[in-house]
Amino acid sequence: MSFGGNSPTDYATARGRDWPSVRQFSVFLENRVGALMEMVRKFEASENRILALSVVDSADCSIVRIVLSDPERACETFHLAGLPYLESNLLVVRLPKSTQPLAQTCKSLLAAEINIHYAYPLLIGPQSQPALAVHVDDQDAAIASLHKQGLEIFTENELRGS
Repeated sequence: MSFGGNSPTDYATARGRDWPSVRQFSVFLENRVGALMEMVRKFEASENRILALSVVDSADCSIVRIVLSDPERACETFHLAGLPYLESNLLVVRLPKSTQPLAQTCKSLLAAEINIHYAYPLLIGPQSQPALAVHVDDQDAAIASLHKQGLEIFTENELRGS
């Protein structure tokens, strides 16, 4: 079995930054006054823009889902700050210019029987276009269905310029 040595495509780069998924970080924070602000300041200091943010709150802790303009630098920031995090992939879909852009996006995924685990808006998408971050159960099928309906999916490289 080969691990990329003589193969035409190195497996580590088969899905580069142009692959239509975006890294999301889920960060564990204590549920205390100022904890979110401390984290936000760390990214401001490193000039890493927060593109999307969602907070799931409970009595004693919070899980902050965050999409940043520079994921590699984000990992460094988390490590230096001692913040525990997990990394996962999601899709960022440009909302179409229609009277019901969310319905159109959801219908596209429903047609392919794709389950949406959660979704939240981007603060600002590429070229200031509205976009929705979506975590689904089958990314490949979701990508195919969204493309079939003419919907655009942003890549991580496109988000860097936001």
